[in-house]
Amino acid sequence: MSSPWLAEEYEASRTPSAVYWLIGLCVAVYFIQSTLVGDAAMASALGYQPGDLGRRAVWTVVTYMFVHGGLMHLALNLWTLWLFGPRVERAWGPRAFTWFYLWCGIGGWAFHYMFQGSGGTLIGASAAILGIAVAYASLWPDDQVYLFGVVPMTVRWLVLFMAAINIAMAWLDHGSAGGTAYAAHIGGMAAGWLMLRTPNAQSLDRFRSGIASAPDDSDEIPRPVPRGHGRARGGSIDGPPPEGARSSRATDDIVAQSRAAMSMRPEPPTRSAPVPAMTPTAPINAVDAVLDKIGASGIGSLSAEERLLLDEWSKRLRGGNSAS
Repeated sequence: MSSPWLAEEYEASRTPSAVYWLIGLCVAVYFIQSTLVGDAAMASALGYQPGDLGRRAVWTVVTYMFVHGGLMHLALNLWTLWLFGPRVERAWGPRAFTWFYLWCGIGGWAFHYMFQGSGGTLIGASAAILGIAVAYASLWPDDQVYLFGVVPMTVRWLVLFMAAINIAMAWLDHGSAGGTAYAAHIGGMAAGWLMLRTPNAQSLDRFRSGIASAPDDSDEIPRPVPRGHGRARGGSIDGPPPEGARSSRATDDIVAQSRAAMSMRPEPPTRSAPVPAMTPTAPINAVDAVLDKIGASGIGSLSAEERLLLDEWSKRLRGGNSAS
């Protein structure tokens, strides 16, 4: 059985505080019930009775699951909670575990209201705890337990067996007043099963944490890379810049100055400046060297002779002068 609440690891060092609080609350209510107010008065005040919604006693939809009909009823429920609850809480955390527990308890009340609404006062934590058992079976279905302390079986089959027993007993007990709230048991298990197959905040948190380390795409416009910084075959820059290279801030300033200089129209060169002698191969090599210098240091680093050389070749390429 898969679940979006699936725990990735079992944190044995985390204390199951929510389980302790739930057990303590049930014990405290039973202590007050057995010493001060009595079973009937506590069930009337906190248990759910037919007509409570009409009387606006809506709190009984939640408080019923903390009241028990006797010491054996209390002991069996708390033992089952202690059996399945701590490991589930360690996997989810106390907050998620508590909300899941209450959700299953409310699901038990809903089924009781729909299918066994005239069955007397509803009390007991069985619906919520059976929902926790469903969660355990979803997280660790192959853990082995012993039914009645004798018959070995996996948790998956134990929970399915409990569901089948409650469904059969609810059918046989249909229409009777009082007794065991089998419909509430089925409702708690159904509510847990439904929640386990619904996307939740924990799965979203895991999704966010999985992509948090991925770098965001930058909106920065790509910059030209000087020819002096070689690239690997795959297109990546060959390692860190050599010793004495300019910092990234200085490089940004140089690129900005180069762009500003290229956008301005240069003044016409004076003919009195000496023009480098050009042999059939020298001009190409000289122009290539000048272009490399512009790529490395910007156009502002050119000397007067180098600027004149670029201007001359620019005119030749545009057809202003013919080669002799």
